[in-house]
Amino acid sequence: MSKPLTLTIPHQLGRDEAKRRLSEGMGQARSYLSAVASSMDDHWTDDRMDFRVVAMAQTVTGYIDVQDDCVNVEVQLPWALGMLANKVKDRIQQQGTLMLEKK
Repeated sequence: MSKPLTLTIPHQLGRDEAKRRLSEGMGQARSYLSAVASSMDDHWTDDRMDFRVVAMAQTVTGYIDVQDDCVNVEVQLPWALGMLANKVKDRIQQQGTLMLEKK
């Protein structure tokens, strides 16, 4: 396994609204990834969502931890996808920020 990707996305929504938006966003991600993912699992425990995605014989795991003013994300990429780590991190940051913008 490669070094985990970690990032923090700030927000001004409060914990409950941030969690609601992320839950909805995971539904959209599930639709988007269904063409390439053979398995997608996520499970909420309080304000933390653990996830696992299997796509193209590669398993990606991680968690999203929702705080009052930020969301902490950790993604563990398999070695074969490690070279895409910066692109993955940028994409997560971009999509997470869009989901958590105050509207």
